[in-house]
Amino acid sequence: MKKRYFSLLIISGIILFLAACGKEEVQPVAINDETDKCEVCNMAVVDNQFATQVVLENGKSMVFDDIGCMYEWFDSNKNEKIAGEFVRDYHNKAWISVNDATYIYNQSVKTPMAYNVISFKDKATAEDFLKENEDSTLMTADDLAEHEWKQNKDMMNMGDMENHSHGDAEDSESKDSH
Repeated sequence: MKKRYFSLLIISGIILFLAACGKEEVQPVAINDETDKCEVCNMAVVDNQFATQVVLENGKSMVFDDIGCMYEWFDSNKNEKIAGEFVRDYHNKAWISVNDATYIYNQSVKTPMAYNVISFKDKATAEDFLKENEDSTLMTADDLAEHEWKQNKDMMNMGDMENHSHGDAEDSESKDSH
């Protein structure tokens, strides 16, 4: 009886060990500048330091052009089963797990959708940036979850959209009469 119990225990241990070894670590996929679009704002996602990514448990990868867009997606998709979340290092574009990065919020930092948050692989580099840039706030992934994600509308460059109003009818009529 003891021999049978011991054998069963050994076999169970081996099975658990093999199951743990067989699990692959989730990795971000490469950004394709020509085809990738942000899941939230539908803008093109460029392979730069602002690109972010979420990989679902089913293997689907979603890309975002700004950390703020990714957090907008998190807010709207609380029931999704996420396998991995990634941001890029501000200086060398290396992919980093969201929980391993250190963040800086600074309203003067230009990001694609003007959420003004950038990420760093290591805290020391983020602290160096903080010393050189007044009015910056050092943040963690936990801080980002509580952050109020507002776009810096003054910073957004609307280019050709400057005469396209989403305001009331009176605004539209006055612009159309020019």
